[in-house]
Amino acid sequence: MSQPQKITLLGGTGSIGGSTLDIIARHPDRFSLYAVSGYQRVQELADICQQFEPAFAVVPDEKAAALLTEKISHLSTQVLTGAEALEQIASDETVDIVVAAIVGAAGLLPALAAVKAGKRILLANKEALVMSGQLFMDEVKRSGAELLPIDSEHNAIFQCLPDLGTHFDDASLSKSGVSQILLTASGGPFRGFTSEQLSEVTPEQAVAHPNWSMGQKISVDSASLMNKGLELIEACWLFSVQPEAIQVVVHPQSIIHSMVAYNDGSVIAQMGNPDMRTPIAYGLAWPERIDSGVKTLNLFEVAQLNFEPADEVAFPCLALARQAFTLGGTAPAILNAANEIAVQAFLDRKIGFEQIPVLCRYALDAIAVEPADTLDVILASDRKAREVCEPYLEHLAVHRVKAQ
Repeated sequence: MSQPQKITLLGGTGSIGGSTLDIIARHPDRFSLYAVSGYQRVQELADICQQFEPAFAVVPDEKAAALLTEKISHLSTQVLTGAEALEQIASDETVDIVVAAIVGAAGLLPALAAVKAGKRILLANKEALVMSGQLFMDEVKRSGAELLPIDSEHNAIFQCLPDLGTHFDDASLSKSGVSQILLTASGGPFRGFTSEQLSEVTPEQAVAHPNWSMGQKISVDSASLMNKGLELIEACWLFSVQPEAIQVVVHPQSIIHSMVAYNDGSVIAQMGNPDMRTPIAYGLAWPERIDSGVKTLNLFEVAQLNFEPADEVAFPCLALARQAFTLGGTAPAILNAANEIAVQAFLDRKIGFEQIPVLCRYALDAIAVEPADTLDVILASDRKAREVCEPYLEHLAVHRVKAQ
């Protein structure tokens, strides 16, 4: 019997991390946790180490390291700190699979390290492709890495496309008869809201997603449709298509996770209960399928499926993402950084929900777009966007107070 595949889990204490650990625990003969990282939830990371006893656990700083070391001193797990340690566990020569589930720009460098090392990467961190799409995909081709998306929508698209491996290009898709990608969106908790109604919503309402259990940042992104905008950019890079080849379809039930249309009139959809264990299990075992612990979809309980176009007037973040991809270069990295700043400011009650796209648009207008041909340029654009956005936040906050 072959040895279990060794997995590095970047972002073990988040929702994707929890689902991944569930799959690993269900298949100890196939997978073992080699390394894991966590951010602020030290006790949760300690519990993971207690259950799986990985070789390495990575935390952000020495304070967290001391606390974690104290909690797991009886284990053989070695505690590491900082960004370099994340890259180390992502590129370790003994690792077979890297699950990239760190939220935001912080996940870019370790994901890229895994790609350069030629690993199988299960990508949940969409910001890696949003910020550095061309550079990232060029490195995938150079290294021979296997890039498997585990966002539910991108994983669904992957399942609905022809069997072309993990690398796609215009010619192969066209030859296979692919005509359009239909990217589904739940619409979030504010589906159907007007711009005026959105100005009154609270962080508590924004993070209460109707279908999925997710972290705060991605939940707010889902509510603003920025998440769908970032997913559109990611899909363009993953599947080598332009934005006009992708139609966003609001599907409130989140049962159809995405679809692919073909030139013979066929539309192939991937359906299932809204549970991230399905795409994660698919990515871990591909091209095989294994038990994920998810119940088979009961169509009689679902009863009906609804579809509607996205409202880009009330939710302009989707159009901003399309604009950023069209601008190219560092524009998506600028948009991503501005959005991260805006979402945190909204969660901290400094600005209103309707001001999130205002800050994002300001950053795109204020910062010159450069060719994104090196990692240094990309990271510099990320920093510049954050520097430009911070003072503008004060303007937005004052404007909001005066309006009230």
